[in-house]
Parts: sequence; C-alpha cells; structure tokens
Amino acid sequence: MQLQGKRILLGITGSIAAYKAAHLTRLLVKEGAEVQIIMSTSALDFIPPLTLSTLSKRPVHHQFHKDETGEWNNHVELGLWADLFIIAPLSASTLSKLANGNSDNLLTATYLSARCPVMLAPAMDLDMYRHSSVTTNLATVKTYGNILLDAESGELASGLSGQGRMMEPEHILERVITHFHTSNDLNGQTALVTAGPTHEAIDPVRYIGNHSSGKMGVAIAENMAKRGAKVTLVMGPSQETARHPNITTIHVISAREMFEAAQKAHRTTKISVFAAAVADYAPADQSKEKIKKSSDDLSISLKKNIDIAATLGKNKSAEQYHVGFALETNQEEENALEKLKKKNFDFIVLNSMKDKGAGFKHDTNKITIYHKTGKKEASPLLAKVDVAALIVDNIVKDL
Repeated sequence: MQLQGKRILLGITGSIAAYKAAHLTRLLVKEGAEVQIIMSTSALDFIPPLTLSTLSKRPVHHQFHKDETGEWNNHVELGLWADLFIIAPLSASTLSKLANGNSDNLLTATYLSARCPVMLAPAMDLDMYRHSSVTTNLATVKTYGNILLDAESGELASGLSGQGRMMEPEHILERVITHFHTSNDLNGQTALVTAGPTHEAIDPVRYIGNHSSGKMGVAIAENMAKRGAKVTLVMGPSQETARHPNITTIHVISAREMFEAAQKAHRTTKISVFAAAVADYAPADQSKEKIKKSSDDLSISLKKNIDIAATLGKNKSAEQYHVGFALETNQEEENALEKLKKKNFDFIVLNSMKDKGAGFKHDTNKITIYHKTGKKEASPLLAKVDVAALIVDNIVKDL
C-alpha cells in the first residue's frame, strides 16, 4: 500500500463529477490512506454523504457544527490534520472563492487554514472552462502554490466534447502517489536554475530579446524545491514568479548579468539547469540617448554574448550535474546532440518549434531528453508542470 499512514483531506464541490469522488475515496483508502471528506452544500445535491462516509469509514463534514450535538467542526484542526488536501471536483464557483479568499462554507474555510499542499481538480463544461474569468482564477490559484490537476478532454454532461472533465480518479491517484514518493528525494541538494529571456539594450528604450516567458524554468525550480532542494533561480525579465520558500530568486536583465549571477551560484551548486533563452548577441555599443529616426535604414553592430552553459560547463567538477535546453527549428536531433557534447551536459532537453503547443509562452510542452550515456526519452504534449516533473525525475535517477 503506497499511501500507508498518509492523511488526505478530500473536498467535494457542486459538480456532476462529484460521483467520481466515491471511486477516488475507495482508491485512496485501498492504498492505505486515511481519508476525511468535506462537502460544500451544493455537493449534497449530487452524491449522498452516507456513500462517502461508508467508503472513508469516517463522518463526512459539510457544515460548521455537528448535527447531533451542535459541536463545532473545527476547520483549523481539519486543515492541520492533513498531509494533502485534494479538492475534486472543483467547481467554477468554489474556484472563484479560493482565488479571492472567500470562506463562506466549511470547505473554503478549511482551505484557507490548510498548511499542507493542495491539489485542485477542476470540472466544468467546455465553455465555462475556457471563460476568461475561469482561466484567470486558475492562474491565480496556481500562484498560491496549489497543484493544478488539469481537466481532461472527452464527452461532457452537456453533450459537448472537449476539455473540462475532472481528471479520472486513477490519474489523480497516480499524481498523489508521485507527490508523496518524490517529496523528499532532493533533500540536502543545492540547485541552480536559469530561466526566462535576456534583454540586451540598444538604447534606454529599446532592446534585443526573444519570446521566452520563463514558465518552463520556474516550473523546474518549483518542482525541485518541493522535493527538498535549495534552489537559486536566476530569472530574466518575466511576469512569472516562483513562490516556494526553498527558492531564492535573483532578477537580472542582460546576458552579462545572468552569467555573473549564475557563475557565483554555480561554485556551491550540485545541480544546474540552464533553461533560460539567453540572447546570443548584444549591441556592440549601447546608446546613452534614445536613437532618433534619421533615415530609412538603421544598422546596429552586434557582439556575441558569453555562452553561460558552455562556460560553466568547462569549470564543472566531477560532482556537479548539468542539464541544458535546445530549442530548434531544423536538424533538431543533430543540433541537440552537438550541444550536449560541446557544453558538457549530462543530458539535454530538446524542444522543437514545429510541435504545436510546445515552446515559448505555452502552458504545455513536448520534449525529447538525450542523455550523454546515449539514452533517449520522448514525451507527449504535457502541461509544463508535468514536463518539469519528468525532467527532475531524470535528474534524480541519474544522481
């Protein structure tokens, strides 16, 4: 039993997918977990508490006081009891409350009191899931450090087909087992992650840059931190933020600044992941004043930036472990393998710009990992948080 002794709080909200909570409860208990259940008032319309209390072997909570005695159901104690809080299904209404700190029921009040990790499994119809208010709220709750179990695609209650189905209970169980089994496998390790683009100033107003969002690097830093590593994140200009307490973020602008920060951190770091999209070139001369329009043509002389990964790869000790990235548009494998050797990586992660949904700015990615040992591993299109977990899994296996 892979969850023996683990305490799991299961929150159920008002969604037709609430019927799946019974199966999820059974799976968790079968793996040895202790399960307590909290239901929102609207969830009572979809599944009876008796079913869930029978499966969990515990009373089901759905109001602030206990029916028989009037005794208080202590939401603080419930939040502190759990090793993991799963809200499945998560309705659009409860999602909005979580995003805005609304605690008008026992479930949301417990959420605000919980100190454990929280997994959220949204379930709603296709157009609801795509609505800008829902996508904004999903992005917001992710910034709070919650683990989002993305809705799956398939036939929906409305008869439409598309993304919006609650992740299947078997898949949620896999994520729960992975969460507990990887939560401490990088304890005592130090890591450096570079992320985002760099901006190379032309003048005080303009710069040379690229479309990197930094999402992939932040996801890797978060995953390593959750698994116990102390992470230094050297972050180029980006709206993405890392929130785990094990992460120290150093904000930089240019390739030179990123190199200096990475070089300093690298001296005392075991694992380095070079996920930043560093500009290859910078203006040879930066104008101190804004360049005015004076003719139809403008030529800017460029100089090559320092190759951060290659430079630090030359100084890598036998105990240090390096991971690199290659974003290619042609001869992908050939170019990736050349970088793997040239930059002294232990493995390299290849992204192809030809893969739909992969690369810059997307929340998804599709990768191929090439190890210096010759091993090769390809992934399907996954959420970047899942790609990050796959990359860190490969690091852990090698170490």
